[in-house]
This record gives sequence, C-alpha cells and structure tokens, in this order.
Amino acid sequence: MPSPLHQALRPSAANLPESGISRVFRHGLGRPGLIPLWAGEGDLPTPPVIANRTVEALTRGETFYTHQRGIPDLRAALARYHERLYAKSFSPDEFFVTGGGMQAIQLAVQMTVGAGDEVLVPTPAWPNFRGAIETTGARAVAVRMTLGRNGWELDIDALASAITAKTRAIVVNSPSNPTGWTASQGFLSDVLDLARAKNLWIIADEIYGRFHFAGGMAPSFQTIRRADDRILFVQTFSKNWAMTGWRMGWLQAPADLGQTIENLIQYNSSGVAQFMQRGGIAALEDGESFALEMIERARVGRAVVSEALSRHNNVRFSAPEGAFYAFFAVDGITDSLDAALRLVDEANIGLAPGTAFGDGGEDCFRICFLRSPDQLREAMQRLSTWLTANTSSKA
Repeated sequence: MPSPLHQALRPSAANLPESGISRVFRHGLGRPGLIPLWAGEGDLPTPPVIANRTVEALTRGETFYTHQRGIPDLRAALARYHERLYAKSFSPDEFFVTGGGMQAIQLAVQMTVGAGDEVLVPTPAWPNFRGAIETTGARAVAVRMTLGRNGWELDIDALASAITAKTRAIVVNSPSNPTGWTASQGFLSDVLDLARAKNLWIIADEIYGRFHFAGGMAPSFQTIRRADDRILFVQTFSKNWAMTGWRMGWLQAPADLGQTIENLIQYNSSGVAQFMQRGGIAALEDGESFALEMIERARVGRAVVSEALSRHNNVRFSAPEGAFYAFFAVDGITDSLDAALRLVDEANIGLAPGTAFGDGGEDCFRICFLRSPDQLREAMQRLSTWLTANTSSKA
C-alpha cells in the first residue's frame, strides 16, 4: 500500500515502474562467482590513455565551473571524430556535452514533448526511453516489433499507423538495445520522410553504430539528413571506450538550438566536470585502438553466445546485426523476471529479464556478450544446464 507521502507525489514520477534490470542487479550483486551479463557494459576498465589524461587535468586543478555546453576543445574533438566516421563536415556548435547518454535523452525529450503528448517507441526497447518520456507527463506509445526468420523487424506501416494528433516524436534506436535490430538505409529514409511529412522530431539513438557485424558503420541518419531536419542525436562515451561509470555523453542538435540546450543543461546538471571532459578528448583522439578492440571483442562474444543458444530447440533467437546483446525467447517461460531471479539463485548468472523492455519482451532474456570468451562460455554452460533442467529444452 503506497504511503501518504508517496500518494502526494506527482503521478508521472510516482507511477514509474521499477526497472526489471535493476531488480535482478540488486538481487545478485556481490554474489561470489556470479557472472554478470545483465548490464550494457563489458568487463574491461577504462584504458589508461583516457584515465591518465583525466588524472592530469584533475592534478592541474581543473575543478572549477566551466562551459555549460562542454569545453571548446572537446566539442571540436567531437566534430573531428564525426568527420572521420561519416566523411562529411560537422561544426563544434552542433555538440553539447551531457551527463551520460541518459541525460542526452532527457534533454531531447524535455525539448520536444510535454504533458499530453505522445512519443512512438519501437519495442522491445531500453526501458529508460519510456522513463524519460513519462516523467515529462507525455506518453510512450509502443510500436511492437516482431521476431521473424530474418531477425527482429519493424514495419514502417505500423509506425505510421501509430501516429495521432498528439504524436510529437519518434525514437529510433539502431542498432537496437536489446534486440540488435539494425535499420537499413532505406528504412531510415522512410522514417525521415514520415517525420518530415508529419512535422515530427526524431530522437536518434545511434550509440551502437560502430558495433555493426556486417562491417563498417551501421546505416545512419547522419548521411541522409538535411540541415532543417528535426533530428536530435543522443550519444555516449560509455560503450566504445569502457566509460560506463563516467556518466558522460553528448547531444548533437542543430546549432541554432544551442541556447535552449545550454539553458536546460544549466537547470538540470550545470554541466560536466572539466577534468572528465579531458578524458573524453583522449578517448576521441587516442582511443581508437581500444574502440576497435571492443568491437572485435563483441564479434567474438556474439559467436560464442549464438552457437550456445542454437543448441536448444525451445529457444527462439536470431544473431543480432548490431550492438552487443543477444535477445532470445524461451518457449514455456512467460515471466522472464521470475526466471531471471531464479537464474541468479540456481545458476549464478545474471541476465536482464525481457519484461523490462516492454511489449514483445515478456518471454525473453537479454545477454550482454561484450566480455571475455572464456567467461561467456562458462556462463552459457550454466545457462544450458539450467534450461535443460527447468524447461523442455534439449541441448
């Protein structure tokens, strides 16, 4: 029963659901020998080339208030980094440093929607999209993806049919967390045409764009957008450079929105620590070999996990096109949260429950495979043993 204090809170905050990922994380954290595959991070720490630059800046005394939009050196480095990735020019004025990719999402949502508005979110989806949207009083409208023979699919007609007079934005997360679905360039063009015709914003989460198993960058709105398109790109340092705990990312937006974004940063967080931003510059300028190591680590992990899951006749799974997650369903399991808690207790492995990812994920689990191959093999052996004992699976 909610307490009187809880009942006095604003409903859009009080009624937010608990994250199933956090629930399993708390249940298993600190258990001896547990293999944690529940979170979207690998097992390598931030490399010294990044950490040392940060320590040097801290030692120099770069501990004062600084530019709200991000220090000029980092914004210029972001522009150069994007030029290398996409072979086109970018302005430093497009980039705004944030407290992680999550704050970039929050800023994008705060700029575009409010109470009574709707945002289309293809599901299964990372639950923080819904959280960011619904804390503003807007509504996240699920557009359900399907798992077919060729992997997860999103129907452009289903997306178009979900648009109402209240729709203000579309979230496009490609490559996707949790499914690994990766939009084709043609599909992105269709979404952009739809957004232009309906005057909608696109919140483009392309955080996993370099984790693309067909090779090269994943298809991106970056290569087809016009200057007047309503696209906000959310990004992070977390994945490419093992910086999840740093909580540092960036929002890319049309430069003429700069003052609005600066205002929101001021009133949300007052900016990112200057010494941390020095580490961001090191990542962009000197961290390329490490980023390539992470991408290769994911490629090997994908093969290990895919091979293990394919042995079970009651597992529905398609090897992901991008990101570093395996999202799979198990016949006979209807409550993946309960099963994930049991997997902690009975198999000593931590998986994210599919219930956390909304419509279409109820009987699924997510595995992060950005880890050492030996650890993944042990984890998959534990999972296989548990599936054989607790379901109709035959390995």
